[in-house]
Amino acid sequence: MASRHGGWQIHGIGRLAALVAAAAIMTGCSSLPGLSSGAAPGETVPATSAAPTATSSAAQDSAAHDSAAHDGGASARPASPASLPLAGEVVGVDPGHNGGNFTHTAYIAHLIWNGREWETCNTTGTETNAGYTEAQFNFNVASYLRADLVADGARVVMTRTSDDGVGPCVNERAAIINTAHADVGIAIHADGAAPGGHGFAILVPVADGPNDKVIAASATFADDLRAAMLASTSMPVSNYDGVDGIQPRDDLAGLNLVQVPMVLIEVGNMRNATDAALQVAPAFQQEVARAILAAIVKFLT
Repeated sequence: MASRHGGWQIHGIGRLAALVAAAAIMTGCSSLPGLSSGAAPGETVPATSAAPTATSSAAQDSAAHDSAAHDGGASARPASPASLPLAGEVVGVDPGHNGGNFTHTAYIAHLIWNGREWETCNTTGTETNAGYTEAQFNFNVASYLRADLVADGARVVMTRTSDDGVGPCVNERAAIINTAHADVGIAIHADGAAPGGHGFAILVPVADGPNDKVIAASATFADDLRAAMLASTSMPVSNYDGVDGIQPRDDLAGLNLVQVPMVLIEVGNMRNATDAALQVAPAFQQEVARAILAAIVKFLT
């Protein structure tokens, strides 16, 4: 969820401290409490085809890390790079929130500078009325997307590689994607609005300095993503957020600080029964991943 007080955000312990924390994440040496010991955030890992689950995410990342040591992170599917639509492209994937945030609320509540104002490092995210968490949904979609991207030749940079860690803060997520020099980035979320709210919304950056050069490209990517979601999933555009499914936001660190074309998608409202029934289904999660893939391919080729 990317609410004005808790979606895609960064914790502020001061600019210097935030930069130090971001550097730690980049080198895989973060001391964030509860961070998974699998592949480090920002590390490219090959995807798996198995449906992700909360209990298997750490093992999945460990296996992926071991595989990367043998094949350099390349897809196992034999193909000439020239035949893959995303060969040579770098894609940043940011699954919002994290499963361990629920037990480290004091840490994720510390403040960071988001480029315009102070906001919290991260939040727990929302959940369905039955308790299925947004963090798990985001990670599942991201895992399916990672598999699809790698199969099409892309190098994928994930801001987190399990659903049992804490953070990273949202400014650090932007730094991971910026440092990777990603060609495009996508943040995956779901909303937690009033139950009558229904449908997906794509949040786009507003020029504030660091992101000035990517505003137009981000808007183009947003249009591509909206078209792909409508063509490939049963989720309609939001009836409460934005206009025709597009909503500019200037209060989210991940959009304010990013220096590559990037958007954040709220894949429906977890408090709406119709949306929630889709969100918990692996088949729908895979549909969303394929829609995001289609948008990325269109945008980059």
